[in-house]
Amino acid sequence: MQLLTHIYPGVAAALLGGALLLTGCGGNAGSDPTPQPPTAPPPPTTTGPSQVALWLTTPDKTALFSKQAVTLNFKAGTSDNPTIDVDTTRTYQTIDGFGYSLTGGSAQLLNQMSASNRAALLKELFATDEGHIGTSYLRISIGASDLDERPFTYNDLPAGQTDLTLARFSLAPDQQHLIPVLKEILAINPSLKLLGSPWTAPPWMKTNGSYIGGSLRPEYYAVYAQYFVQYLRAMQAEGIRLDAITLQNEPLHGGNNPSMLMTASEQATFIRDHVGPALRAAGLSTKIILYDHNLDRPDYPLSILLDPEARQYVDGSAFHLYGGSISTMSQVHNAYPNKHVYFTEQWTGGPGNFAADLSWHLDNLIIGATRNWSRNVLEWNLAADQNYGPHTTGGCSTCLGALTISGNTVTRNSAYYTVAHAAKFARPGSVRIATNLPGTLPNVAFKTPSGQKVLIVLNTGASQTFDIRYRGQIVTTRLDGGAVGTYVW
Repeated sequence: MQLLTHIYPGVAAALLGGALLLTGCGGNAGSDPTPQPPTAPPPPTTTGPSQVALWLTTPDKTALFSKQAVTLNFKAGTSDNPTIDVDTTRTYQTIDGFGYSLTGGSAQLLNQMSASNRAALLKELFATDEGHIGTSYLRISIGASDLDERPFTYNDLPAGQTDLTLARFSLAPDQQHLIPVLKEILAINPSLKLLGSPWTAPPWMKTNGSYIGGSLRPEYYAVYAQYFVQYLRAMQAEGIRLDAITLQNEPLHGGNNPSMLMTASEQATFIRDHVGPALRAAGLSTKIILYDHNLDRPDYPLSILLDPEARQYVDGSAFHLYGGSISTMSQVHNAYPNKHVYFTEQWTGGPGNFAADLSWHLDNLIIGATRNWSRNVLEWNLAADQNYGPHTTGGCSTCLGALTISGNTVTRNSAYYTVAHAAKFARPGSVRIATNLPGTLPNVAFKTPSGQKVLIVLNTGASQTFDIRYRGQIVTTRLDGGAVGTYVW
């Protein structure tokens, strides 16, 4: 990941086994350091008949994705309150899912938990019934990311050697942690979507022979295309099917460990002449998604989409928000409306500020990205330890996970709740529907495959009462400043 902006100072706070525990990633500062089971408490049940269910998170953490015991019913009438109009007759993109990056380090921490605690935590994360948040999309690295213990690819060789037939290709580096954890997750949710992104090609294919920086040598384009084919087939042999791949994480950032530079013209050539035909010849339906970097450079994906030969192989473009504006996703969508856009990474800088992080990520990502046509929203690392590890030398040393895992102790940080407010209810196949944006109430709404309406509202101002209007009737509700509510009916 490329650390440029959006760093909030402060102290992260999260729910630990039902007890409110203030933590920094350097260690526990709460009054109850005893490890607790990783399962969240069941939410309170609604008292009385209620047409609308409300799930609430407040910036002071008095409510943490908890179902509120309130009665919210639609009625005829009008008021002077700010009003969010929900219109199911105007529809936009279909949603693929919401989730995180399951980094190698995240998988390592999960795999080192006891089997029972890991099973309970994975069920909480990926199951969809009461008490679970229904994560529906994961990004994984093809080879190591900077949040692995060490850099690696699946075809590492001694200096000076090559392997043009990829005879020594092996998933062995991921067999210890990532693949076993993924199999446990897929047993809970077999329809989970997976996106794979490489941080680098094998160093022997690169101009500088290093994990860090450098570019793919043109004479190895065809070999590297077969590397993707080998990877997808090997994962399928493990029972793991990837929905999509990007071809290079942050292709304009060569300073990470690992990393690789890839210009737009290089990526266009690689897709058009090599990886697109290679996947098609192999009978692989895995989507190819462009770019996978910041929104300040829409020219990168647009220049590739301008090439009709490359464009035929491309499903869409992926973005991060360490630079640029989230509205740029609409610019790319509008230029090629039959090609999709995706939001694939945003970090939370440790130690974090729960209120500020929750508000910024809800406003810009869950609401902002989806209002600008994104089919998914992925936060960065699912889990890190209390020291922000594991990470490579030179990799991100302050990436706060959605979870902080220390042994069997689990702390839920802001990104956990950010994703939960969307993932549990706006299930894959949901369609975004129209809403207006009154005052300080940014929001987004969806209609689910079962016909439910899901409205996510963030209050960026002072505490206020407002109305939700649907089919000419209103329900009146209230959110404190900085709070987020998901309304379901």
